Amino acid sequence: MTDQPLAPELAAPLTRRTLLSGATFSGAALAFPGLGWAQTGASDGFQVIHAGRAGPTLRLKRGEEVRVRLLNDTPEPAAIHWHGVRVPNAMDGVPGLTQAPVEPGGSFDYRFIAPDAGTFWYRPATSASGQRMRGPAGALIVSESELVEADREAVLLVSEIPNAETAGHLTVQTNQRLRFRIINAMATPLPLRLDKHRATVMAIDGQPAEPFAARDGRITLGPGNRTDLFLDATLAAGDSAALLVESASGDMPLLRLVYEGAPRRPAPLPVLKSMPANPLPERMDFRGALRIDVPLEAKSLGRGAPLFRAKRGRTVVLAIANKTSALQMVHLHGHSVRLLDKLDDGWKPFWLDTVAAAPEGITRVAFVADNPGKWLIESQTAAAWFEVV
Repeated sequence: MTDQPLAPELAAPLTRRTLLSGATFSGAALAFPGLGWAQTGASDGFQVIHAGRAGPTLRLKRGEEVRVRLLNDTPEPAAIHWHGVRVPNAMDGVPGLTQAPVEPGGSFDYRFIAPDAGTFWYRPATSASGQRMRGPAGALIVSESELVEADREAVLLVSEIPNAETAGHLTVQTNQRLRFRIINAMATPLPLRLDKHRATVMAIDGQPAEPFAARDGRITLGPGNRTDLFLDATLAAGDSAALLVESASGDMPLLRLVYEGAPRRPAPLPVLKSMPANPLPERMDFRGALRIDVPLEAKSLGRGAPLFRAKRGRTVVLAIANKTSALQMVHLHGHSVRLLDKLDDGWKPFWLDTVAAAPEGITRVAFVADNPGKWLIESQTAAAWFEVV
């Protein structure tokens, strides 16, 4: 992953479809089941990851322990941030705030229990001053403890727009159910369209959402956003379709679906229900909420003192005021947030950890400050931190 800003310039309405709107892909990295949680490279059960190489897809189950040893084989300081994972503060990977940078030739052990099932990723960390460190990028896939009906899944970490030669190829059967775990690791938006199929969004930013159909098979992911997209394969043997990246110069296939063989079953599986819930707050106390203004300007918000301190368990409402002419993608570390309605404290039926803040507007989010420690708030123009005590 290159030293790109977290988000691009993008002006788009904040709807449920475009909220997943716009980080870098050296091709569409495809991973399929069977890779397993590979504890290789060290005798003590740690997965070894090199700062100067592409990162592997890491798989485990919810409640299992992540053990990753970062070896810095680059000439610059490095660190890993676990994007979207509600890790203990010491494992968040923010040099100058939660750890010292890993110097060339050094190493650092990341070790934590995966609290949530979902689609997450790791990437080069951002320091407390807003500087992007060196480091690898890869998918972190945490499986649900309950059965989720899907015959196959594909992990697509997109760090650059593909071309006809780099597109993936997936053989499918009629009446098979597929799960696509899609990660936008680019610094530009990722507008997607699924050809000839009905696509259902089941999770956003690693957290289960109220299921909804992608209108006309379209959904746009912002930088850092993820989605779990389910589809039932309804075409016949010999047919084909594609998951496409849309652009003004012509759509490019990200993944081709080719139908072969006999049907998987006589009829499609029953209609999808909600995914198993993760342990996130069901309610928030808005009457006693701490309400904080977060101005996004073409400068850092400050590096010394925290933007605010919140007592553990208190509801926090952030009014993110984007004073620039470009859309800002704002990533909150250590927590997931609800996107609030414009006129009241009602919220959208999904969780986010990376939020699209409209240009020259105010975007409000709320969360329960339930993860103690010092946590970064970052966008491409600002870096600040808050503390949960």
